[in-house]
Amino acid sequence: MPSRPDVPLERLISLLTPVVAASGLDLDDVVVRPAGKRLLVRVVVDADGGATLDAVAAVSGPVGDAIDASGALGETAYVLEVTSPGVDRPLSTPTHWRRAAGRLVEVTPRQGAPFTGRVMTTDESGAVLDLGKDDRRVAYADVAKAVVQVEFGRPDAPGDGADQQDDDTVQEV
Repeated sequence: MPSRPDVPLERLISLLTPVVAASGLDLDDVVVRPAGKRLLVRVVVDADGGATLDAVAAVSGPVGDAIDASGALGETAYVLEVTSPGVDRPLSTPTHWRRAAGRLVEVTPRQGAPFTGRVMTTDESGAVLDLGKDDRRVAYADVAKAVVQVEFGRPDAPGDGADQQDDDTVQEV
């Protein structure tokens, strides 16, 4: 849902970027929308390797303090929600793509049919995806939408036991 036009988003982003960075996180998005008589201020933070619950909780106080001290929302009551991006977040920046390395993504190009591939490498202008039988370079400018796919039981996922030695011993509990 788009942010309210009367809320100075640029001001909030400028205000919150250094506050979030001081916590070792990146400010990914700020959304302000009506929530009854109040506003919902959603601040999305991320980091390489993901933002932990502890890191999100730790930055919530400083974010709220900065908003209150700035007067950016005037006298309007608000609910603050500091969160990390969900799996349904579109990959819209080179940083998003870099953080999706190794993940399966569904790509809808500006022209042509959608396809799914695993992000192998990224740079500032595009990514290389493994499509199974071959690789495909995708320029970010040619992507209308790209979203990480949720994978359950990925065969080569760390910690799935694939790297453990197979033995025939069965332990009864």
